[in-house]
Amino acid sequence: MTRPAPKSFHVKSFGCQMNVYDGERMGELLGARGLSETSAADADLVVLNTCHIRERAVHRVYSEIGALRRDDGTRPMIALAGCVAQAQGDAVRTRARDVDIVVGPQAYHRLPALIDAAAGGRPAIDTDMPAASKFGALPARRNAGPSAFLTVQEGCDKFCTYCVVPYTRGSEVSRPFAAILDEAKALIDAGAKEITLLGQNVNAWADGARGLHDLIAALDCLPGLYRIRYTTSHPADMTQGLIDAHGHVEKLMPYLHLPVQSGSDRILKAMNRSHDRASYLRLIERVRAARPDIALSGDFIVGFPGETDGDFEATLSIVAEAGYAAAFSFTYSPRPGTPAATMDAKVPKAVGDERLQRLQAAIVARQLAFNRASVGKRCEVLIERKGKRPGQMLGKSPWLQSVVIENGPPPGALVEVEIVSAGPNSLGGARFAPSALVLVD
Repeated sequence: MTRPAPKSFHVKSFGCQMNVYDGERMGELLGARGLSETSAADADLVVLNTCHIRERAVHRVYSEIGALRRDDGTRPMIALAGCVAQAQGDAVRTRARDVDIVVGPQAYHRLPALIDAAAGGRPAIDTDMPAASKFGALPARRNAGPSAFLTVQEGCDKFCTYCVVPYTRGSEVSRPFAAILDEAKALIDAGAKEITLLGQNVNAWADGARGLHDLIAALDCLPGLYRIRYTTSHPADMTQGLIDAHGHVEKLMPYLHLPVQSGSDRILKAMNRSHDRASYLRLIERVRAARPDIALSGDFIVGFPGETDGDFEATLSIVAEAGYAAAFSFTYSPRPGTPAATMDAKVPKAVGDERLQRLQAAIVARQLAFNRASVGKRCEVLIERKGKRPGQMLGKSPWLQSVVIENGPPPGALVEVEIVSAGPNSLGGARFAPSALVLVD
């Protein structure tokens, strides 16, 4: 069945920062085609950019598809993009007949052609992983907030037994050094003051003899860029050069997300993680030797097949021993096609849920302690957006803490503040005199 070509669009992204980046790039691609951005309720085309890491995320996407049908019985053209599209392919349309387009994360640069196919009543499915990079087919960056994402690496060769990324994103591929610098310059020209480098294993990025520390050093020289971050890192790829960069690159913020997943060596081995507890803690010591004030965050999975009470207690203890400023934790979710999905000794759901509550309580306590230790300190805060109340502005500290400032400067300002209050999720900051304003556009 043919239908009019869409004139407006809405992109909704789920999951990780890389999906946020991909969603922004799809929006730029559609804008370059002449479509205008609007709300999901008014759009002719809605793109759902999906995450496949956990089963709950998949269920949520299919609920979103049903909710797009409008009161008058009509619906927009629907494109299912991202990792669910890649993992399920043709089966998406069997489960959700309202979906018009299915496009994987390595093929979304072909979205305009798929829209034309769907409008003409032709099949519109593309889950290829082409050898040629999609990035060269995307338009130049024209819009950026004060803090912007920039994907430098995709895919994963680690094959952790619980993870679908090698199957939905493919093997590790690094973007060329020059292309990354060009995009960074475009983001700065468009208003970005901070750039976060993204990758499934971002510290595996390489271009010839260059490693991520070399890329960071090049970004450090760009005028107009004031902050550099990167995520997500793998412990196996934390080179000495990258560790040293935390000590001598001023623009590299004192924050490192370094997932460990478990504190138990037995479970780490079952997960096919390349580190054990001792080597992970030694790595943290080396990073802190280079940058003593660094804030560390991590990821944890509880309820992995075969996890005993003793294994879980080892995870609880590493939270305290590592001294995390923040962490993300989840109950294990079996993903079809991964080795862990076929493992025996499943942990009962009730046990996994109880362990998660205990772990999250320990993490929140650590996070609150870290934030409270910030009270009385002075630091620069990059203002990112307005708050809920008039005059209230929200920004980030160097340690990635959310800071609320009353009567703060506009987005894009880098302002010196004193931290005057702290909760588990945010800080309160008091701005100094106007002369303390470092920069504002």
